[in-house]
Formats: sequence, structure tokens, C-alpha cells
Amino acid sequence: QVQLVESGGGLVQAGGSLRLSCAVSVRTNSRYAAGWFRQAPGKEREFVAGVSWSGTYYADSVKGRFTISRDNALNTVYLQMNTLQPEDTAVYYCAADVTTMGFSSSPRSYDYWGQGTQVTVSS
Repeated sequence: QVQLVESGGGLVQAGGSLRLSCAVSVRTNSRYAAGWFRQAPGKEREFVAGVSWSGTYYADSVKGRFTISRDNALNTVYLQMNTLQPEDTAVYYCAADVTTMGFSSSPRSYDYWGQGTQVTVSS
């Protein structure tokens, strides 16, 4: 069983920054793909950023503002969010794919999910 725990959410003004962390309970240096998704009230869960053996990937809406990274020694995945805008307000979820380990922007491709962390950007 793999567990993911997000942290780092909060309230920030437009133009500000936050860094989300996702601690993944796997053996050190285990191989898996990871992704960040978000869900705003009344909307479907959407892809934000992903990292796998093939590289990093971003939704167009966050490209150039957000950066996903991972520390395999710490089993932690990060999402650095800069120039935040009110439309970035959502619950952010971390997810891991330990099966295919390849990149996917579909939530259905991920095996394990964290509980989510709220990000609120005020105008």
C-alpha cells in the first residue's frame, strides 16, 4: 500500500507563490510516476503537472508559472507555484502511478492519491 500526504497549501494573494509537497510512502528510490491535479468547486478534477522517467509535463494554464520536481532520496514530489492567480484556487491532489510509471494526464491512470490540500488565491 502506498500512501501520499500533501502539505503546503494555504491562502495567498494574487501574484504570490506557494510550494506544495507530497510525501510518498514507498521504498527509497522506488520507481513511479507522479502527478499533481486540482479540483475547484463544481468542476472536474484537472491535470496540473506530471513527472515520470520521460520528463516533466504541464497543463497549458500553468506552464511557465508552476514547476514540478521530485527528490527520490526523500520520496517527495514538489509543486512550486509562482504568479498565482485567483483561478488557481482549488484543492490540489498528489497522485502516484506505480503500475505503468509513464506519464499520463488522466486521473484514471494513477493508482494512489493523497487527501488534498487547499490553495486559495485572493484577488
